[in-house]
Amino acid sequence: MNKTMKKIVTAAVVCGTGLMLLTGCGGGKNFLNIATGGTAGTYYPLGGALAEILNNNIENMNASAQSTGASVANVNMLKDGSVDIAFIQNDIAYYAVNGKEMFKDNKVANLRGIAALYPETVQFVTTKDKNIKSISDLKGLKVAVGAAGSGVEANARQILAEYGITYEDIDERFLSFGEAADALKDGNVDVGIVAAGFPTAAIQDLAANKSIKIIPIDNDKVDALMKRYPYYTKMVIPAGTYKGQDEDVASVAVKCIIVGTDALDEDMGYKIIKALYEHLDRMKAAHAVGKYITKDTAMDGMSVPMNKGAAKYLKE
Repeated sequence: MNKTMKKIVTAAVVCGTGLMLLTGCGGGKNFLNIATGGTAGTYYPLGGALAEILNNNIENMNASAQSTGASVANVNMLKDGSVDIAFIQNDIAYYAVNGKEMFKDNKVANLRGIAALYPETVQFVTTKDKNIKSISDLKGLKVAVGAAGSGVEANARQILAEYGITYEDIDERFLSFGEAADALKDGNVDVGIVAAGFPTAAIQDLAANKSIKIIPIDNDKVDALMKRYPYYTKMVIPAGTYKGQDEDVASVAVKCIIVGTDALDEDMGYKIIKALYEHLDRMKAAHAVGKYITKDTAMDGMSVPMNKGAAKYLKE
């Protein structure tokens, strides 16, 4: 029996008593745990939508999405088998299978890709009263760089390094999306760094209460990052994405991918991706980034080997 797809069948003697178990009489349920991210991010609403799609379109499926610490935490949960599939940044998946960055001594070689979804844009957020014009101005300031050991934190270090800035030059604060937004509201940090599909709920909430500014990443730095790290792509945050944002903002993005492990069998991988791409309207309704999710781009930015069933569906 596949250890991640736990199938429980109720005994006839139990059904005879009229007692209903979770699986129902004479049937079975496939329990699928989906790791997402914080409730203020993008993974959480998309994960809920995916669970709904799978429950409605795969027989005997009981999928549930849970809030987590996002990419890095999700890899570790996949490794220990506490979840079956997860939303992960493609750079973090790359680090995991190759034993780099936060996975230098903790390689996770058995990750398997299911689908690449949408670009996750790195957003350096401040408030206009701080009068910060460039990332080069961050020296000496309080900067929320993401949760400790998170994908966002790795993005922050890499981008700051292109400006010659290390943690020795700033007062770094290890805060999640929501915590960073709250700290910006209260004036406890000067800049918060978020990597997520835009518009990001935490930034929208901040913009409703404060005049915000998204700090651009200079074009030469974008080019340098793309040359140094294969998972970055160019991205522009269009004017009007957030209240008070009057101009386009240049940045970089990584890709959100759905990943399982080699414990997820080929048949289930096929069913998951088939249900997803045949019901994209639900993903579009869950978040604005849903418009970027297409079957044609399902392999773009995929940084780990594919689940064979998912790969089979994409070839059809």
